[in-house]
Amino acid sequence: MTTPTHQLDALKQYTTVVADTGDFLQLAAYRPQDATTNPSLILKSVQKPEYAPLLRQVARDYTHRPLDEQVDRLLVRFGCEILSVVPGRVSTEVDARLSFDAQATMARAQRIMDLYQAEGIGAERVLIKVAATWEGIQAAVVLQSRGIQTNLTLLFTFCQAVACGDAGVKLISPFVGRIYDWYKKQAGAAWDEAAMAGPQDPGVQSVRRIYGYYKRFGIGTEIMGASFRNTGQILALAGCDLLTISPDLLAQLQQQAVEQDQPLRRALDPVAADALDVARVHYNESAFRLALNDDAMATEKLAEGIRAFCADAVKLEALLQA
Repeated sequence: MTTPTHQLDALKQYTTVVADTGDFLQLAAYRPQDATTNPSLILKSVQKPEYAPLLRQVARDYTHRPLDEQVDRLLVRFGCEILSVVPGRVSTEVDARLSFDAQATMARAQRIMDLYQAEGIGAERVLIKVAATWEGIQAAVVLQSRGIQTNLTLLFTFCQAVACGDAGVKLISPFVGRIYDWYKKQAGAAWDEAAMAGPQDPGVQSVRRIYGYYKRFGIGTEIMGASFRNTGQILALAGCDLLTISPDLLAQLQQQAVEQDQPLRRALDPVAADALDVARVHYNESAFRLALNDDAMATEKLAEGIRAFCADAVKLEALLQA
């Protein structure tokens, strides 16, 4: 095996690298295994001139279909284009306005999967993203039983991860950068960036706790760190099952040389998790809601994230109507 010369290749020794973007024209340069999308990323992409024809085509071909179906068809079009570039999977998100309706989430997820299959895309290449609310997790249980793989997103705290693991979801996406944002804002002028970097970053620590717990108890759900603010957070999670990274940070990692006397070390190791002194826990609905409520950061960031995705879904609909 050749010695990696930059940090992106060094990271790929330990972790599956995923591109966090709807901009499929950028993907080939970084050779990611998978890609993730969300309403905000698709909205950002369709406002670029090179993607405007795709938006217009979907609006023209399905103008007499319900608006929510047009949105799903647009998301699937982007997903199919992405899958023509990446060898693995694409994550496509259910409308965030359904985050507290398990039945509606299941119906929307099923339609997205049906649209992919109509394009010749197998279920093994698609992850349906669902917010990690209690209702979203219950929807994921049923979807997984139907052979539809799920990616539970907007995950900020341990109880969400435990409930997802117990539900047998395929993958979770803990949001490193948004956790970091909250603690930095709370600290204000007292925040010490250097002291809170790398392994001390609160977002990094959250993922490490989840990783240790999952590996300690043999939970098969994949962990994909997401929402990064800097390359230090990414490298501090080398060894995580997957990391989904924006094109800007992928470019930075590709430009960062690996020093011969300071090779990238694996930070998360399943073997080390066997020695952890942690207890197995479970949450029913009331215990889950109480634990989430007790975590001010997770409560605020989950609500904020759902609001933002809802707002961008409305904007996407407006573009299709226009």
